[in-house]
Amino acid sequence: MSTWTRDDDKLFEHGLVLYPENIADRWQLIADHVPGKTADDIMAHYDDLVHDVFEIDSGRIDLPSYTDDPVELEGDCQISSGSNKKNNEIERKKGTPWTEDEHRLFLIGLDKYGKGDWRSISRNVVVSRTPTQVASHAQKYFIRQQAMKKERKRSSIHDITTAVDTNPVPPQSSFQNQSGSQNFNFAM
Repeated sequence: MSTWTRDDDKLFEHGLVLYPENIADRWQLIADHVPGKTADDIMAHYDDLVHDVFEIDSGRIDLPSYTDDPVELEGDCQISSGSNKKNNEIERKKGTPWTEDEHRLFLIGLDKYGKGDWRSISRNVVVSRTPTQVASHAQKYFIRQQAMKKERKRSSIHDITTAVDTNPVPPQSSFQNQSGSQNFNFAM
């Protein structure tokens, strides 16, 4: 088993984004991207990553904290409990559906940081969601986009593909005051 530095992990994550699952020789291409690692090292590391994400998603272990994270830690613990939150910490939503605004922010983050950088999207764009929640939302979004050709039974938030609100602006006649007439008072 080889040792992995934080730089190795960053190159590995970047390689995962560069070479998606459908590319032949994916593991070798990623290994070529990470100096000193073989395709077997890459596959083993990927399997460990998938296992860790599963454990985090299932709630069995807390999200890890990295030394290069700008977040202050409380004492020796990595993740603070609900009652010990500092004033500047953001309350993350748990078990609540994504709003259209959050989804539009997700699309902005996806455009800015790219597919796979869920931590940056969570920290800098959709701050009300954890990286794991962003990754899960992305997975559902991409599955929904692939199924665009199939018949849909009902609409979904994942059908929104642009960060711009496309709701039409109501016509001028709906901007009337309560008496029913338009009021244009201009100072002369």
